[in-house]
Amino acid sequence: MKPTDSAAPASRLRLLVVPALPATIVTAAGLALAAGVLVNLGEGDALFPGGSIGWSLALLTGIIVGHLVALGRDRWWGGTGSGAALALAVLLLFGWVPAALVSLSVVVLVGAARRHRWRQAVVHGAVDVLGIGAAALGLAAFGVASSVRHPWSPASWNLSVLPEVVVTAASYLAVSRGLLWLSLTPRTGQLPAIPRTAVVRQALVGIALLGISPLIAVCAVHAPLLLPLFAVPLIALDSTLWIARARAEEQLRDPLTGLPNRQWLLERTWTALDDAERVNARSALVLIDLDRFRSVNDTLGHLAGDRLLLQIADRLRHALPRGAEAARLGGDEFAVLLPTTDSLTSAQRVARHLVAALGSPLDLDGLTLVLEASAGVAVFPDHALDAEGLLRRADVAMYQAKRDRSGVELYEAKRDGNTPDRLGLLGDLRRALDAGDVELHYQPKVGFDGHVAGLEALVRWVHPDRGRVPPDEFIAIAESSGLMPRLTEYVLETALAQVARWRAMGLEVPVAVNVSPRDVHSPGFAGAVAARLARHRVPPGALQLEITEHVLLEDPQRAADTLAGLTAHGVKMSLDDFGTGYSSLVHLRRLPVSELKIDRSFVARLAVDTEDAEIVRCTLDLAHSLGLLVVAEGVEDDETWERLRDLGCDAVQGWLVAAAMPPDETTAWLRARGERGWQRESETAALAAEKAAERPSGQVLN
Repeated sequence: MKPTDSAAPASRLRLLVVPALPATIVTAAGLALAAGVLVNLGEGDALFPGGSIGWSLALLTGIIVGHLVALGRDRWWGGTGSGAALALAVLLLFGWVPAALVSLSVVVLVGAARRHRWRQAVVHGAVDVLGIGAAALGLAAFGVASSVRHPWSPASWNLSVLPEVVVTAASYLAVSRGLLWLSLTPRTGQLPAIPRTAVVRQALVGIALLGISPLIAVCAVHAPLLLPLFAVPLIALDSTLWIARARAEEQLRDPLTGLPNRQWLLERTWTALDDAERVNARSALVLIDLDRFRSVNDTLGHLAGDRLLLQIADRLRHALPRGAEAARLGGDEFAVLLPTTDSLTSAQRVARHLVAALGSPLDLDGLTLVLEASAGVAVFPDHALDAEGLLRRADVAMYQAKRDRSGVELYEAKRDGNTPDRLGLLGDLRRALDAGDVELHYQPKVGFDGHVAGLEALVRWVHPDRGRVPPDEFIAIAESSGLMPRLTEYVLETALAQVARWRAMGLEVPVAVNVSPRDVHSPGFAGAVAARLARHRVPPGALQLEITEHVLLEDPQRAADTLAGLTAHGVKMSLDDFGTGYSSLVHLRRLPVSELKIDRSFVARLAVDTEDAEIVRCTLDLAHSLGLLVVAEGVEDDETWERLRDLGCDAVQGWLVAAAMPPDETTAWLRARGERGWQRESETAALAAEKAAERPSGQVLN
C-alpha cells in the first residue's frame, strides 16, 4: 500500500537526520581527549593535580558518584548539575583535560552502574568532553590557558572575572546540550515534553555553574581540605534537577492507571519510527476502545468504572508481547505501540490477541462483567510516515471495527473519510446540500394484493464532475464527518414537502425516510420531527422513519426513549436491514416499531438456498408474533415473490415492483395504478389472455 502524501513532510524532515551522529560524537571526543592527553604528557604536565587539592577533588568526585549510583538516578538529557559544576571548576583552574577526566568519571561510572544504559553513558561522556573543550576555547578567547602546572589564578576573584566565567559556562551548556539533543531525541521537528522541561532546567544549571564553580575554584586554592563540603550543595542541585524531571515525567502519565498518556505515546512513537526507518523495518500502532463502557458508568457509577479501567490496564500490561508498550489516551481508549513488527498480518494478529485478552470476564465485587473491545491497526510505513498520522489512521480503523462489529480492523485508505479525495467530496456534498442539488427518489412498497403500502425516500447525488456518486459512499462520508444531521434534515424537509404536494393531488401514500443512529441519539430529535410535520401540515401517520439495528448497539435506552417520543407524536417506525446487526430479542421487544424489513441479502437467495429460506420463515414468525408487519427488500423475480407470499410476508420492495424513481415519475406511477393497484406483468398478461378467451367469437375491441 502506498503511504499517504500527508506524511511526506515528516519523511523529508527525517532525511536530514544523520544516523551516525552518536558514533561521530564518540569518535570526535575520543580523538580530542587522546590528543589532549598526549600533549599534556609530551609537555611533562600532569593529567590531574596532586597533593591536597587533587585528593580533595577526587574525594568530592567520589562522593558525587556514590550518591548518584546509590539513588540510581539516570543521567539523561540534562545531565547532572553536580558533575557539570565540578568539571567547570576544574576547567577554570587546571584546564580541559583534567576537567574532562572528572566529567568522564561522573558520567561513565554512573552510566555503568545502570548497565542497560551503558551505550547512552558513553554518548553522554563524549558530549561532555566536547562541551568542556568548547568551554576551554571560550576561556582561551580571554587569553586564559590553564593547566595543572600553571593553574589559573586571577589577581582577585571579583566581578572582573565574571565575563570569563559566563562565557565558559555558556559555551559548555550550548555545545553539550545541543549535541545531546541532536543525538538522543527523535526527529519530530520540535522538542518532546521532557526535553522541553530540560531546556528550562538548563537556566538553573547555568546559575549553579556561575555560582558554585568559582566558589569551588577559590576553595581549592585557599582551603582545599574543605572541598568535600561542597558535596552538600552539589547533591542538593542534583536533587532539584531530578525532582523537576520527575514532575515532567508525571505529566506524561495517566493519573488513574499509571500508564503513559497520549503525549508520551506520540513522542515514543516518533522514536520507534526513527529506529524502524533506520533498519528498514515496520512499526505498528494499535488503538483499542472498550465497547459500551459508558453504560457501565451509567449503571454502576464512575467509581466502579474506574476500578474496571484499572483491571483493564493491568490485563493489558500482562497481554503485551515482548517490546510492546501500552498507553491510556483517555476515557476507555488505550493504545499499544509495537516498535517492530514483521508484517501487517503480524500486527493484526497481536491486536486480536489483545482484544481477546480484554474480552475475558472481569470480576467486580462478585459481579461478573464482560467488556468487549474494538481495535484499529495502522502500520509504518505502509499507512503513515509520522506518529500523528499513524495514530489518526489507527483511530479510523478502530471506528471501522466498531461500526462493523468485527473486533479488529487494519487501516484501509478507501474506507478513510479523511483522505484528500474524500475530504474534497465532503466539501462538495456540503455545497450540494446548501444549493439543493441532492435529489430524493422514491421506491414503492406493495402488498400481495397489489395495494401500494408506501414509498421509501432514497437519496441520490449527481456530482458535476464525478457523475453519479454511490449513496453508500457519500452517506458514509456524512456519517464520519458530522454532516449526517444536516443530510437527515435535508432529506426530511424534502420528503415532507413532496408528501404535502402529493396529498394536495389526492395521492395519500406514506413515505419512509432513513435516519442514522446519530440522529436517533441526538437530543430533541423527536420534537424537531414533530415541528416539521406541523409546518408542512402533514399528518404524522404519513411519515415513517427507518432505523437499523446499529441504533440498538450504542445506547438502547436512549434509542428507545427517542423512538417512543416519535411514536407518541404518531410517527411510525420501521426496523431496516433486519438480520445483519447484533440486536437481541429483548431490545427488539422494547423498541416501538410497527414494521420490520428483511435485508436483501437473505431475500436474494430465498428460492435456491434452504438456509436463507428458513431464516426468512423464522423472521416472519417472530415479527408476526410481536404484531409487526414484514417487508422483504430486494425482490427481483416472480419466484421470490411467490415464495414470500406463501410464507406469509406482508409486502415487498424491489425492482420487480419498480426501481427508485424521481418525484415526477413516482407521481405518474402512482396515478397509473389508481384504485386497481399494482400487478405483476405476468399477472397482467394472464388476465388479458383470460379476458380475450371470454370474448364472443368475431368481437373486435376498438
